[in-house]
Amino acid sequence: MIGEPDGNSYPLMTAVNEAKGRTKIYGWVDPTLNFSTSAHSNAPEANDVYSNRFEMNQLVLYVERLPDSVQREHLDWGYHLTALYGTDYRYTFAKGYFSNQWLDDHRQYGFDPTLEYIDVYLPKLGQGMNLRLGRFISVPGIEAQLAPNNYIFSHSLLYSIDPFTDTGLMATLKLSDQWLVQLGITAGHDVAPWTSDAKPSGTACVSYTTRSVNDNLYACANGINDGKYAYNNLQQYDTTWYHKFSKSVHMATESWYMYERDVPSLLGSVAVEKGANGAYCLAGEQRCTAPEYAAVNFLQKEFSTHNYLSFRSDFLDDKKGQRTGYATKYSENALAWCHWIGTTMQIRPEIRFERAWDSKAYDNGRKQNQFTAASDLIFHF
Repeated sequence: MIGEPDGNSYPLMTAVNEAKGRTKIYGWVDPTLNFSTSAHSNAPEANDVYSNRFEMNQLVLYVERLPDSVQREHLDWGYHLTALYGTDYRYTFAKGYFSNQWLDDHRQYGFDPTLEYIDVYLPKLGQGMNLRLGRFISVPGIEAQLAPNNYIFSHSLLYSIDPFTDTGLMATLKLSDQWLVQLGITAGHDVAPWTSDAKPSGTACVSYTTRSVNDNLYACANGINDGKYAYNNLQQYDTTWYHKFSKSVHMATESWYMYERDVPSLLGSVAVEKGANGAYCLAGEQRCTAPEYAAVNFLQKEFSTHNYLSFRSDFLDDKKGQRTGYATKYSENALAWCHWIGTTMQIRPEIRFERAWDSKAYDNGRKQNQFTAASDLIFHF
């Protein structure tokens, strides 16, 4: 956020140097527990995909230095490094970054260097511009891979199939208090630049915030290239809308359209790439375009600085089954409570019901409906 001070302090750095340094080392431990009506798998639910288990979703260590974007006098710089271990690595890894753990071995637990980038802040361009070079979270969307960045423990159906990380260069320019634009060039979604699937891909976003600061619209064309079938070569067009009803109630809404071209038919003779699904094309087609449409809404009510409720409702239409493995429409509703215990621990219990409307897509194709009760416990250090 250009122009906002870094006011965060963390227990580890407070103990080390009273949080006075600009370089910070911090992180969290995130164990989880879920109970499900599915016996074999909760997929496409994320991140508690393994049903009826206690597990360690995330053990994360951050090392970062944020550039000072409040001042307008001199160039500044920063960097960020992330080390993640746990079951959630399967949602963060990119092909070429230790990806054999999942693509070859399907390990339940793994390691991923999720984020590695440098920031350069240029204060004289507009009201400030940030250049980010490296591997970073794919820019659109309400949800992110790292546990504390989300309202609810589990993730929407949208999150489980959209792009996770990109590697490249992203420029963020603040034009005014209302307008912000982003332009980027990456190697494509969830691939390292040195892999055979990498190809130059463009990202362009615009953000508008009303003068009342009650509304924000953020629209992105993300990872745009020829759209031909490759590992997660998704062409994504995404819009989010944030609305504040009052000091204690706000809403976040997202919708997107994604597709890939020339996806091999699961009923044809063209080989499917490892880790990248084929599609249910029409009879006789060897390849086809595979689109997906989706929307999600989050509604939050804050009761105190330590408690809020969140209600999420989302819809996904995986037209050709290329993202989830089943050509069906999905719906999902979840109710969650977030409670802070002191300033270092969060507990987020939730209940969730979802349905696949056109075919059995849950419990590895055995059921159309799924109910889960789950929680995580985030310990910040």
